[in-house]
Amino acid sequence: MSLSQAIQAIQENPAIQADKAHQATVLPHRKVLRSWLLPISAKNTGLALAMSLADLALFAACMAGAVLASLPSVQLLMGLLAGFMIARLFILGHDACHQSFTPHRKLNRWLGRLLFLPSLTPYSLWDVGHNIVHHGYTNLSGFDFVWQPATLEAYESMPAWKRTLERAYRSGWAPWLYYLVEIWWKRLYFPSKAVMPTRRRIFVADSLLVTAAAAAWIAGLVAAATATGQSALWLLAVGFFLPLLVWNGLIGFVVYVHHTHTSIAWYDNKKSWSDANPFVSTTVHLTFNSFFGAALHHIMEHTAHHVDMGVPLYRLKKAQALLEEKLPGHIVVQPFSWGWYFDTARRCKLYDFGRRQWTDFAGRPTSQGMAGPV
Repeated sequence: MSLSQAIQAIQENPAIQADKAHQATVLPHRKVLRSWLLPISAKNTGLALAMSLADLALFAACMAGAVLASLPSVQLLMGLLAGFMIARLFILGHDACHQSFTPHRKLNRWLGRLLFLPSLTPYSLWDVGHNIVHHGYTNLSGFDFVWQPATLEAYESMPAWKRTLERAYRSGWAPWLYYLVEIWWKRLYFPSKAVMPTRRRIFVADSLLVTAAAAAWIAGLVAAATATGQSALWLLAVGFFLPLLVWNGLIGFVVYVHHTHTSIAWYDNKKSWSDANPFVSTTVHLTFNSFFGAALHHIMEHTAHHVDMGVPLYRLKKAQALLEEKLPGHIVVQPFSWGWYFDTARRCKLYDFGRRQWTDFAGRPTSQGMAGPV
C-alpha cells in the first residue's frame, strides 16, 4: 500500500470520521456564550415597570369587558383575551423570578408575585421547580420533569388509566390538561411531600396568597353578577374559568414546543447530558411572524434564555440573533405551523434513551437516532 493510499484509508476510517464530526460539533463553554450576551443584557427598571403597568391595565380592561359587555359573544371574546393577558403577565413575572426583569432583587420578587397572581402561580414554588430544576437540568430524565417522556418499558408498566392520560397529554390537543394536572396541581399548588420533600413556610405562604387571589376574584365576579343582574355562573365561566383555561393551554403549549422536537434529545445519563452542552442543544427556537412573537414578549427566543437566564425579555430577540449568527447549524430553528406541531405530537410519544430517538406508543421509531456518547 502506498503512502497516499494509507493516508486515504486512515481518513476514511469510520471511527476517525465520527471523531471529526464530534469535534466539529463541540460548542464553546457556557461562560464564553454568556460573555457574548453580556453587552446586551442591561436591565431597565423604568421599562419593566411600564410593561407591567400596561399589561395589568389591559388585563383589567379585558375583565371589565367580560363582565360589562352587553353581548355574550363579546363577553366570551373578552374572556379569551383575558387568558392571553394572563400569559403575558406571567411571562413578565417569569423574568422577575429569574432576577432578569429589573436590577433590583427585592423589586423583582414583589413584581414576580404580583404578576403571577392572575395565573394563580405560587412564586417560590415556581422558582424552585423552574429556575433550579428545569434550567439546571433541562431534558435530563429523572431531574427535569417538564414534559419528560417515558420509555416503552415505563409506559407499559403504567396502570391503564395512566396510559390513557399519557395518550391524551401527547395527543397535541391537551397541553392545557397536562399543565393543569402535572405542573400546577401536583407541583405548584400545595404540593405533597412526595413531590416536594423540602418543606418551607414560604411555599405555604405563596400557595395561600394565590388562594386568596382566586377567592377575591370569584367573590368579585359574584358581586358583579348581583349588581348587573347577570347569572353568577355565567360570569364565573367567562371571567374566571375561561381565562384560566386559555392560560393553561398557552403555557402547556409553550413549554411543550420549547423542548420537544424530533431533533432535540433527552438524556438519562448526566455525563452525556453535560457533554452535549444542553443549554443550547435541548432548546428549540420556534419562529412566528413578528407580531405574535412580540405579543408573547419574545419568550420563543428560547435558546438565548437558556444560555443566560439574566438576559431580560426585552433583549432576547437581539440575544437570540447573536447566538444564531455565531453558532450556525447548532441551534434548532423551527418555523411554526400547525402541520409541524401535530406531526411532532404524532411522532414524539415515548423515548428510546439508548438510541436517542423518539418512538410511538408501540415503541416504533419515529425519528432518527442522534449521535453522541451514551
